[in-house]
Amino acid sequence: MPSRPAGRVRAVDEQMRHTMLRTAVVVGAGLIGTSIALSLSAKGVTVYLSDKEPMAALTAAALGAGRAEEPPGPVDLAVLAVPPADIAATLADAQSRGLARAYTDVASVKAQALDAIEAAGCDTRTYLGGHPMAGGERSGPLAARADLFEGRVWALVPTPTTSAETWRTVRSLLDMCGATPLVMDPHGHDRAVALVSHTPHLVASLMAARLQHATDAEVGLSGQGVRDVTRVAGGDPKLWLEILSANAGTVADILAELAGDLDDAIGALRALTAPDGDPVRTTGATTLTGLLSRGCAGHGRLPQKRGAPQGTYATVSVLIGDQPGELARLFTDVGAAGVNIEDIFIDHAPGQITGLVELLVTTDAADRLRNSLRVPSTVMAH
Repeated sequence: MPSRPAGRVRAVDEQMRHTMLRTAVVVGAGLIGTSIALSLSAKGVTVYLSDKEPMAALTAAALGAGRAEEPPGPVDLAVLAVPPADIAATLADAQSRGLARAYTDVASVKAQALDAIEAAGCDTRTYLGGHPMAGGERSGPLAARADLFEGRVWALVPTPTTSAETWRTVRSLLDMCGATPLVMDPHGHDRAVALVSHTPHLVASLMAARLQHATDAEVGLSGQGVRDVTRVAGGDPKLWLEILSANAGTVADILAELAGDLDDAIGALRALTAPDGDPVRTTGATTLTGLLSRGCAGHGRLPQKRGAPQGTYATVSVLIGDQPGELARLFTDVGAAGVNIEDIFIDHAPGQITGLVELLVTTDAADRLRNSLRVPSTVMAH
């Protein structure tokens, strides 16, 4: 991926503290657009809202995200929260109306959108592509949150002519939303999101589809593992069709690589049905162990917390009862121990009398917390 000019970036960063975003318009009052509007409004920015479905903009306005009306004049920034295929046309229309002095978007695919923007003759000096790495299974303005982007990476994909003023304005947006900028080129961005977002979503959907006609008894055995694997499969199919269509080739390439591993796994599992001592069974076991080991290695590369080095966190597992107030009491005890919870995972099947709570804490606090809670040494370092 090509590096950004160091001098230019330093100049932009130096001027950022002198930049103030005062007015903005958000085009598209869905989950992401409304969350941005809520965040900006909470910081005192005057936000105007529009959507092809007027009721969506009115709903966002009722939530305190801004005003469902046209701005009286050019605003500082227009945020285009529309599908990737609509970015170019929406930008061209907004620029022709003089809607804002700077423009960005939140589309999850960039190369195709940039090609379309250039083909449409848009002014690329006032445009800086963006993609906040945040979202949820629910869509629409009612699912929006002002803190959705806190601590999240927000990819920035500039054009070759993006102006310094546009840089400053968009960076001000990220600062107000609490996001961390990551500058990328369009093709590098699309490959990355295909790997960490688009393909996982499709794989989760394919796995969840196995459950559609499962028996009640089979589904009744579901634990946290299958919930984790299929969690994102509840996303809006129409929205995901638009996303996958815009990045179809790259996602297909990654799925082809995955298909090769699946073929190896199938062959290895068939081989494990051979009798003990059969060389075929031994080969299958070796292949499957290798695939599982590669999975462990890949999982180990996932950050436990944004910006934190590997190996700085540990998991403390605690069994709690299925009664009202148990979680509250656990959190009170953790607070009394002077330990901050970095993340939390709960494994609890309906009808069970206990649940397993996994608390992610700093490594140096793990022993103190375990001793304070009087739980066994079931701590896994990350």
